[in-house]
Amino acid sequence: MKRTLALALAFAAIAHGAGAEGLKSSPLPKPRPVAAAPVPSDLVTTVSTANAVSPLALFRPKPRPAAVVLPVPTPEPQPQQIAQVAPAVAAVLRPRARPAGLGQGEAVIEKAALVRVPQDKKSLRGKKGSVCGDPDIRGEVLAPVVSRVKGCGIADPVKVTSISGVKFSQPATITCDTAKAAKKWIERGLQPQFGKTPVVQLQIAGSYTCRPRNSIRGNKISEHGKGRALDIGGLVLANGTKINVAGGYYKSKGMKAAHKAACGIFGTTLGPGSDGHHEDHLHFDVARYRNGAYCR
Repeated sequence: MKRTLALALAFAAIAHGAGAEGLKSSPLPKPRPVAAAPVPSDLVTTVSTANAVSPLALFRPKPRPAAVVLPVPTPEPQPQQIAQVAPAVAAVLRPRARPAGLGQGEAVIEKAALVRVPQDKKSLRGKKGSVCGDPDIRGEVLAPVVSRVKGCGIADPVKVTSISGVKFSQPATITCDTAKAAKKWIERGLQPQFGKTPVVQLQIAGSYTCRPRNSIRGNKISEHGKGRALDIGGLVLANGTKINVAGGYYKSKGMKAAHKAACGIFGTTLGPGSDGHHEDHLHFDVARYRNGAYCR
């Protein structure tokens, strides 16, 4: 045992005497040097020519060019500025004024449509000497015609002396509706039948008369009793020729054609061969029927 203890002390002394030198001479391998990453040639040149600038400076973003100007926020307009600019803006946006005279016709029509014209003597007059508001219907306005007989009378009578240049042999007391129908017949149904020798006068055989139909007692009141009928006994042409219904009706193509042309313009047209009561005159009235005009 003493021998073993002596050996241990000897080994301890040897170890202590070796120290750090022993470690330096240790057979362990030395660490492998780390190779640096290759640096590009252009980078090396840049570094050498840039007065040894730090490589990190090369990766910083370039400064903004001097020409680039950041947008300046527009300041909010002040109330005083708005007040100064508002009139000019309003003048630009305001629509142009309507041309003078435009729309006056429509205004006149609209105004006229709102005016209710009463049925009095003034509304029946046209130009001086004319009636029914038509310069081609000549005559005068009469006072209302009243009668004791029920169904007779005219509220707005006129006394017609000529229509469209065709004179009446005697004034005819009728309504304006009758006078206007007569004008339409004279212009469209009568004159075209005689061509270059126009009619210059109508022989008036009857107008307003308070009587029954065909003057037969007990019949209904005739349209003559209402001023809505006109009887014509003959014609006078521009060359002086007279054509009477009695005896001349069947000999005159113009008269027969004019009688036929009155159908539809008037509600009733009667003449020779109709009912035995109209052999010597043409009867026209403005009565209307459900089945249309009555023409004989």
